[in-house]
Amino acid sequence: MEGIPESDWKTFKRLRKAALQRFSQRILDECRKICSSEQATPHERYLQLTEGLDRRREEMSRMFDDLRRSTAVPCLTAMDAAELLEESELAELSDETRRRIKLARGLGH
Repeated sequence: MEGIPESDWKTFKRLRKAALQRFSQRILDECRKICSSEQATPHERYLQLTEGLDRRREEMSRMFDDLRRSTAVPCLTAMDAAELLEESELAELSDETRRRIKLARGLGH
């Protein structure tokens, strides 16, 4: 798998930090909603919480754990699919890297 240009690598590392904070906040918001629900018993909420955290941990790992230039495009693609990146942030990447992200998402031609 190809890496990305040095300028995109620097941008990726900055975007990755922002996306990680957004994703973490999303998870915390989901946990807060589950915990405050009066529609489920405490045990049901506990099960929902642990199942949700397990699922999100897998997603987080896929997007953020493998920090290498050769895995930047798949990570960016997953972040983009999870709506963790702003259009203006994606626009900071080179045309070639944006094209590869679109292709990976099945949107490019």
